[in-house]
Amino acid sequence: MAGRPFSVNGTIINQGCRATIELPAGRLYTHAPMTIPVHVVRGRHNGPRLFVCAAIHGDEINGVEIIRRLLKMSLLKRIRGTLIAVPIVNVHGFINHSRYLPDRRDLNRSFPGSEKGSLAARIAHLFMDEVVNKCTHGIDLHTGAIHRGNLPQIRANLDDSETEKLARAFDVPVIISANLRDGSLREAAAEAGIPMLLYESGEALRFDEVSIRAGVKGIINVMRELDMLAPSPKSAKKKNMEPVVARSSSWIRAGGSGILRALVPLGGKVERGTLLGVVADPFGERELQVKSPFRGIVIGRNNLPLVNEGDALYHIARFGDVEEVEAKVDELHDEYTPEVTLAPHTESPII
Repeated sequence: MAGRPFSVNGTIINQGCRATIELPAGRLYTHAPMTIPVHVVRGRHNGPRLFVCAAIHGDEINGVEIIRRLLKMSLLKRIRGTLIAVPIVNVHGFINHSRYLPDRRDLNRSFPGSEKGSLAARIAHLFMDEVVNKCTHGIDLHTGAIHRGNLPQIRANLDDSETEKLARAFDVPVIISANLRDGSLREAAAEAGIPMLLYESGEALRFDEVSIRAGVKGIINVMRELDMLAPSPKSAKKKNMEPVVARSSSWIRAGGSGILRALVPLGGKVERGTLLGVVADPFGERELQVKSPFRGIVIGRNNLPLVNEGDALYHIARFGDVEEVEAKVDELHDEYTPEVTLAPHTESPII
């Protein structure tokens, strides 16, 4: 039985077919057109419609590589339903190595957008109209901001049972029960009734192999949970790590300006009073200790040693069982850290 017609920007993609469509995203000063590339993979049978997008913040490039690897996987030949992959949403920021659009607006604070608003509002409106509103589920891929690294984590509305189910299926150590932010894609998707996950991992303008591998595997896990892909042949033998949910987290800020010597890595366990780092002047005549005010796990960290008073240094999530989270972080690195340097053009298999 033929499924319902599915189209993006007027291009119809039939069942069992793949296509790349260019969404118009304005023009440059030179009058050269800018477009957002969208790749659609339709299975032969009806099923969920999942969008996976990256680079809403143009300098967050881990997700671009995650989607590239995802689209190369032979598993997609047996997909049920439809995958809509958008590796670069903020093409202007991506070209300029910038988080923002040319007018300094944050695209992820501009949803659902408007047809006649700012450039950010117009792109947000286009993306909602041509991608999000045509889907049943979504995954948005992010990294930390520039000079900030994030531990692989899922942020989601856990009060929604469908969203919570997908968040646990993604299979990373930490889930943050995060409030919806005004103007974010996650808020707009929630208002449209579309369960959506936000995957945070790594640092802006940097590839991180562990983050990329965990992201690819996480998307595959979600597709299997949605019955878009068949279960893994190893699923009966290997049980996914059970993630731990944090209901609160806080950034620890610098009490003074200087040069930071960071002492605790991402994923590190901290107790109340743990020394996180030391901020000193170049001569070491004045040193300021940065200590954790509570027990938890480091899920985000400033990687730039030069800090100003008030700068965010460590993002710590609170958990009831810190040792359990620490063990899951170790398990993540054991699974995804390369044992040897990969040869050029070689990638580890995801099954």
